Amino acid sequence: MCPETPKLTVDAVILYDGRIVLIRRKNPPFQGKFALPGGFVEIGETVEAAVVREALEETGLSIEIVKLLGVYSDPRRDPRGHTVSVVYLSVGSGDLKAGSDASGAHLFDISNLPEMAFDHNMILEQSQGEIDGILSKM
Repeated sequence: MCPETPKLTVDAVILYDGRIVLIRRKNPPFQGKFALPGGFVEIGETVEAAVVREALEETGLSIEIVKLLGVYSDPRRDPRGHTVSVVYLSVGSGDLKAGSDASGAHLFDISNLPEMAFDHNMILEQSQGEIDGILSKM
C-alpha cells in the first residue's frame, strides 16, 4: 500500500517579449484569476518535462528552462488539497496563445502584476531579483 503524499505540480515563470506570461484560469479553483502556467506532473514524467509540457499546453510557447526558482509546499497553497510545486524560471519562444485549461494568455510587466491564484504573487515577489537579472539581458 502506497503512503498518502502531497500531489506534485510544476509552475513556469516565463519571460517573453520582456514581460511575464500569465494565464487566466478556465477552471476552478480560482476560475477567471491569473496564474503562472503549470499543472500536475504525470506518472513517469520528470518535473522538467512536465513544466515544458504544461507551458506549451497552456501558452503555446516552447520554453528554455533557465533555473530552478524554488519548491513551494505550504499545505494551504491549493484549496483542492496539499500540493508541492517545483517552480522554474524560463524564457519562452513562439506564438503566445491560450490553450488547454487557460481561457487567456497575457503579458505583464513585473512591476504591474494582477492579483493571482494560489501563492503565485508571493513566488514572483520572492523571485524578482532573478527575473530582473534575466530581463536586463533580453
